Amino acid sequence: MAMKAFSKDAVAQHNKPGDLWVAIDSKVYDVSKFAQMHPGGLAVLLDEEVAGQDATELFCQLHRMEVLDRYKHLQIGTIAGEEPQLHGHIPGTLSLVPYAEPTWLTRGYHTPYYKDHHRRFQAAVRRFVEQVVYKDAQAKERGGGKPSQEVFDELARLNIVAMHVGAGKHLEGRQLMDGIISVEEFDVFHELILNQEFTRLHARGYEDGLAGGTIIGLPPVIRFAEPALRDKLIEETLSCKKLICLAVTEAWAGSDVQGIKTRATRTPEGWIVNGAKKWITNAMFAHYFTVACKQDNGEIIVLVVERGEGVETRPIQTAYSSSSAGTAYVTFDNVKVPHGNRLGAGHPGLHIILANFNHERWVLVSANISWQRIIYEECFKWANQRKIFGKPLVSQAVVRQKLAAMISRFESCQSWLENITFQMMRMNAKEEAQHLAGQIAFLKMHATRASQETAKDAVQIFGGRGLTQTGMGRFIEHFHRTLLIDAVISVLTAFTAEDVLGDLGVRQALRSMPARARL
Repeated sequence: MAMKAFSKDAVAQHNKPGDLWVAIDSKVYDVSKFAQMHPGGLAVLLDEEVAGQDATELFCQLHRMEVLDRYKHLQIGTIAGEEPQLHGHIPGTLSLVPYAEPTWLTRGYHTPYYKDHHRRFQAAVRRFVEQVVYKDAQAKERGGGKPSQEVFDELARLNIVAMHVGAGKHLEGRQLMDGIISVEEFDVFHELILNQEFTRLHARGYEDGLAGGTIIGLPPVIRFAEPALRDKLIEETLSCKKLICLAVTEAWAGSDVQGIKTRATRTPEGWIVNGAKKWITNAMFAHYFTVACKQDNGEIIVLVVERGEGVETRPIQTAYSSSSAGTAYVTFDNVKVPHGNRLGAGHPGLHIILANFNHERWVLVSANISWQRIIYEECFKWANQRKIFGKPLVSQAVVRQKLAAMISRFESCQSWLENITFQMMRMNAKEEAQHLAGQIAFLKMHATRASQETAKDAVQIFGGRGLTQTGMGRFIEHFHRTLLIDAVISVLTAFTAEDVLGDLGVRQALRSMPARARL
C-alpha cells in the first residue's frame, strides 16, 4: 500500500507532546506515543529543530542508519515531492565508499590474482556473512555463549569450515558454497576471501568461536594421523557435529614450545596424559584436543585427546571475548589415550606443531588487514556526516591526515599480503618454510602495529563515541578493545609477540646471508 504524502507545512503542525511528528530522509514518523520511551528523553524530540521538522541532519549526528529499520512501524507517510537520499550498507553488497573495498573489487582496477570465480565466491560469502551469520554474531558477542548450532549447520552445508582449513583432499567430493565454485577451482585466494569477509561480523571472539579451533587443530590430524582417526575426525568436525582445538600453549610456555610441561607416559595400552594448557581457543566447546606433550625422555609428541574422564575445561575471560570464543584453561588428569591417537609417529613432534604456524599467522594477518579497512570506512562515513563548527569533520586537515594514514597502511599491507598469497599458490611446503616464514612474520608484525595506529586514530575521529559499546562508534570501540590479541598471538596457539616475529624474520634472513657480502 502506498504511503500518504504530506507537505512540510502539514508535518510542522504536529510539534507538541501527544501530537508529535518528525521527518527523516523524506519519511514521516509519528512519534507521539514513542516520545515518552525515547532513550534520549522527551526533550530531544521536542527540540524546535526536531518537532514537526526535517531532522535528517540531526539524526545522522546521533544514530546509525539501521536504527530507522527498528522503527519502520512508526512511519505514516512521506514528504510530498521528495525521494530518500541516504542509505546505509545494504547487506551482501559492495561498499561505494572510496577505498572501502580492496582494489580487485573496485570498478576501474585490474588484478593479476583474482578471476571471475573469485568474484562469484566473494559475493556469495558476503551475502552469507551479513544475511545469515551477522545477527547471531552480534547477539552472542554481547550476551556470550557458543555460536548457534543453526549457524554451524549452515557452515557445514556450504563446506565453509572445510574451505577455511585450506585446500587438500578433505575437499574432494564436496559441494562448495552451493556449487558457486568447484573443488578444482578452489585456491588460497578463496581462503583469503573467507578470512577477510568474516571480519564483517564485527565480532572478534565469535569469529574464533565459529572455526578458530578447527582451523588450527585439524590440519595436524589431516597431515599426520592414521587414516582411520583422520577420516573419523574430518567427518565429525567438518560437519560441525563436533569441534576440535589445538592445545599447545601453557602458562609457563608460550612461544617457547620446547618448554611445555604436559606429560605423556607410554603404557602397554596407550598413553597417560597429565598437565594443563592455557588460553586455548574453542576448548570450552571442543570434543577433541590436539595436544602437545612431552615424554619422559623429553621428546615432544602430539596426541589427539577426546573429551572424557580426566579432561576438564574452565572458561577464561579475556578483553577480546567474554565467552563466544570458548577460550579455556584445560587440565588433563590421568587421561587415557590410545596408541593410535598419536600423530606422525616417526616425525619430530615439534615439526608437527610448527608445520602449520605460517598458515595460522597468514590467516590472522589476512583478517587484521580487513578489519583496518572496515574501521577506515566507518571513520570516513562519520567524518563526512559529523558536523563541527558548522562544517563536516572531514573539513579539518588533521582528520584528513588521519584518514590518509589509515589508507596508506591497509593498502600497503593488502598488496604485501596478496603477493605472499600468490607465492603460497606456487610453492610447496618446503619452499614456503624457506621463503615465506620471514615474509609472513614481518607482515604480521607490520600489520598489527598498523592496526594499533588505526585504532588510535579512529578513536580520535569518533571522540567519546569511539569508546562506547553501543551507538555510532560501537565498532570502533570493539576494534580498539580486541585488536591487541592479534599483536601477541599466532592465532591463539602460542604467544608470539610482534618483536618475536620480527626477530624470527631477521634470523631467517641471516641463514641466507652470503658469508662474503661486504659494503
